[in-house]
Amino acid sequence: MTGRSLAGFTGAGYDKGKPFHIQVLWMLTSGLLVTQWWCPNSIRLQILRMFGAQIGVGVSIRHRVRIHWPWKLAVGDHSWIGEDAWILNLEPVTIGTDTCISQAVLLCTGSHDRRSETFEFDNAPIVVGNRAWVAARATILRGVTIGHDATIGATALVTDDVDDGATVFAPSARRPE
Repeated sequence: MTGRSLAGFTGAGYDKGKPFHIQVLWMLTSGLLVTQWWCPNSIRLQILRMFGAQIGVGVSIRHRVRIHWPWKLAVGDHSWIGEDAWILNLEPVTIGTDTCISQAVLLCTGSHDRRSETFEFDNAPIVVGNRAWVAARATILRGVTIGHDATIGATALVTDDVDDGATVFAPSARRPE
């Protein structure tokens, strides 16, 4: 590669999934209503469904949850999404049943091809299985599948698939002895 030229970026192959006016309406509705503490969960879920999210019964999505495109989100029954979670779903995000996405988790389906001279997108979906727990401030990157009954520890960075029932912890710093 001779150098990077961000001016040449095209976003080729990326489909936002809805026309521009729907995108604008979503961004306004999200910022003014959906993310607010005073918006009841039932109203929040109704609005998300109106914008195309597939949301099961008994779901709790707390305030200050940022969802980039609701039409690219599916959440199974009785799952929870905690405050300050960010679902940056340029591509589909699927969250299973009885799954907990804790506070300030980042689910990021977007990336860029570092080898591309114009830094084009390198996006991929994320799937979080049934009965999984993604603990506070964990980050799940594009293309990852978290298996059923898996646990992702607080602040963990997950870049590869996680098997059913597995546990992933963030590296911990140890005090000198």
